[in-house]
Amino acid sequence: MLKYKNIYLARGNMKVLMILSKHFITDPRVQKEAETLSENGHEVSVIVWDRKGDLKPYEEINNINIHRIRNSFLMKILPNNILRNPLWWRKAYKKGIKLHEKEFRFDAVHCHDLDTLQAGVWIKQKTGCKLVYDAHEIFGYMIEGRAPRYAVKKAFSMENKLLRYVDQMITVSEPFKEYYSRITDKPITIVMNCKELRYKKYEQKKNKIFTILYIGGMSKLRFFPEIVDIIGNIPDVKFKIAGLQGWLYDEVKKRSKKYKNIEFLGTIPTNDILKLTRQTDTVYLMVDPSSKQMQLTLFNKQFEAMVCGTPIITTKGIHAGNMTEKLKCGLTVDYNAESIKKAIIQLRDNPSLREKLGKNAFKAAQNRYNWEKEKEKLLKIYEELK
Repeated sequence: MLKYKNIYLARGNMKVLMILSKHFITDPRVQKEAETLSENGHEVSVIVWDRKGDLKPYEEINNINIHRIRNSFLMKILPNNILRNPLWWRKAYKKGIKLHEKEFRFDAVHCHDLDTLQAGVWIKQKTGCKLVYDAHEIFGYMIEGRAPRYAVKKAFSMENKLLRYVDQMITVSEPFKEYYSRITDKPITIVMNCKELRYKKYEQKKNKIFTILYIGGMSKLRFFPEIVDIIGNIPDVKFKIAGLQGWLYDEVKKRSKKYKNIEFLGTIPTNDILKLTRQTDTVYLMVDPSSKQMQLTLFNKQFEAMVCGTPIITTKGIHAGNMTEKLKCGLTVDYNAESIKKAIIQLRDNPSLREKLGKNAFKAAQNRYNWEKEKEKLLKIYEELK
């Protein structure tokens, strides 16, 4: 095995087909993984589900070949994605086989989350390629409370069934690995959603008004839209909000207009996220601890804050909160309005505490929680697959 700058490089290369059920450019984890493989000698193509049908059928992005699948007429008239999924799997399978036979004879198919795994299993059965299952979520937990009970039950049983075909499994946190270790004997590697080390040194914040940032999905599980009213009524504080459309996006946008200290940024380019995070005083990351999914995962926002030297406010008692306490890189509080408000005021009124927590966050990113370390594990998986 060759080694260069602490990254394992494959002798020769593999051709890898990834399958993703959303836009490539809106999933930083998938982008990082695809680009890492490409930069280290592998060839990567990605099949994605273009649900709106407003993007090019084919595009090359940073040496990654993106093949987009649009909804058929039947998919368009079905009422939800649960019913569309079987048709999407079939279309992804057919596209994968066509690529394999005519232009891209891949060695491995890399499936991102359960809503792509069935297509990957069919492709493996047809071609004999290796199968990597990258579980960003525990899918059944993720849809619990939002989907009918039969769909949640089906998700768990389907995953258990399909895992037998997997060669290598990737997931995002230690609790996720513990969960999957109970239902499969396949090798499991944790590849966290850590960020690249863009900045070499900690930078003190220069805001005249204490500024809080949230970038992400706006849902009830993140204390939206109530958080807008909570922070909107705290003096000497500014709250910036950004995210993709969907969920409570329109409601949050409307409610934000009621307050002079709330700045609704809408959807921002991915490349602007770290710049904004580095400039802010604290990152808001409250999630509902009653959600099993939220209890076990780690969040993009957490790692973005760390590489930028920015403290976070997050929920006490969940895995992300325990990590925050261990690293002393933010405040953890109970999931209620009064506790959140107290934490905001505490950080607003204590610049030295903010700086201490921010420096701890930056140090943790430099020493351990960065993509430079995580991608070594991804490359090792592909070395072992050969």
